[in-house]
Amino acid sequence: MSAPKKLYIKTYGCQMNVYDSERMAETLGGKGYEEVKSPDEADMILLNTCHIREKAAEKIYSELGRYKGLKAANPDLKIGVAGCVAQAEGEEIMKRQPMVDLVVGPQSYHRLPAMEEAVSKGQKALDTDFPEEDKFEAMKSRPKAKRGPTAFLTVQEGCDKFCAFCVVPYTRGAEVSRPADRIMTEARNLVEVGVAEITLLGQNVNAYNGHENGLAGMIRDLAKIDGLERIRFTTSHPNDMDDALIAAHGDCEKLMPYLHLPVQSGSDRILKAMNRKHTAEEYLRLIERIRAVRPDLHLSGDFIVGFPGETDQDFEDTLAITREAAYGTAFSFKYSPRPGTPAAEKTALMVDPDVASERLARLQQQIVQQQRDLQDAMVGRDVHVLFEKEGRLPGQMVGKSEYLHAVHVDGPLELRGKIAKVRIVSSSSNSLAGQLIAT
Repeated sequence: MSAPKKLYIKTYGCQMNVYDSERMAETLGGKGYEEVKSPDEADMILLNTCHIREKAAEKIYSELGRYKGLKAANPDLKIGVAGCVAQAEGEEIMKRQPMVDLVVGPQSYHRLPAMEEAVSKGQKALDTDFPEEDKFEAMKSRPKAKRGPTAFLTVQEGCDKFCAFCVVPYTRGAEVSRPADRIMTEARNLVEVGVAEITLLGQNVNAYNGHENGLAGMIRDLAKIDGLERIRFTTSHPNDMDDALIAAHGDCEKLMPYLHLPVQSGSDRILKAMNRKHTAEEYLRLIERIRAVRPDLHLSGDFIVGFPGETDQDFEDTLAITREAAYGTAFSFKYSPRPGTPAAEKTALMVDPDVASERLARLQQQIVQQQRDLQDAMVGRDVHVLFEKEGRLPGQMVGKSEYLHAVHVDGPLELRGKIAKVRIVSSSSNSLAGQLIAT
């Protein structure tokens, strides 16, 4: 038997890319590859890219430049670029970096084995199609090796919202939902190998329609799986948060009280320019409805500051909505143009970069303070923690509460994969410390 080939995957961006990287590794496992943690020992290097943030493509070219020495030392080394930058840049990647052997978009990575075979014969391989076949069905099923207690499971891809700042509709395509029976099968397989918590993924996950009762129906069916203890989902759009999904937050015990629901701005004028198709008031009333059925909901969001045309008052409206919505976590970014999007064409309305940076710093300062206040309020409360790994200190275990807070306790390694009741005794900037009450 020949020795296994070594695969190094570097993943950028969102949880969906993490999931995609897992599937790519499994797919290439059928070609004799096993994953390694360093590019220095790899027979194939694969960059799974994200195109959301500023200068994403340039960062990938810079990363590729670091591998020139490895390629020179090992001409048989295969180098590939996958994901959204691959979809957006296509042949340009190979033109700028001739050492790249294959480029594959996020909807075509089930074709990696055939592409790898072509590369092995000395050919270049490029595939950025939106194929008709179901890539999930075409891929090798997940292996039965033991897994950690948490896992991602993609249920929906693409987006039809066409927010003015976003490249997702162009790089991931139109909204597509996976059939419910296939999701159930994959979820059962994950539980069989040790997974206790599944996070359902989608670019616009609450637009999922592969179940006759939508995402809420999918969640309720998943909740019937013995051994699956927790369910989460991300990322959602406010306009697709329907009555059934709101109700599920109140009466589905396995659906955790954590919701990532981006608003992007608190200004109605900017929301309209972003093509969000909702107002700040509509967003806040939606949050009220969800908290009416789940008062302890931990809310997370996304914000863009410095969007073209944003005034001081628009920004003050954003600060106001962060306070009123009482986010426990929020992610904020300075606007950067994405080529091909409507907002990128508004060059005359671009906000001065220094002004945008100052606004971002103010927003982040407020969000950090809100996060700290809410974490401090957890002290003295009892939570249920799913333990995932050993902590930094000897005898320490780390896991996540139902609110997605990182919690560490002094406890045995046997806690891994189990849910235990913990009393929070102290709060720090990024985690909570607790004492075991019961397992």
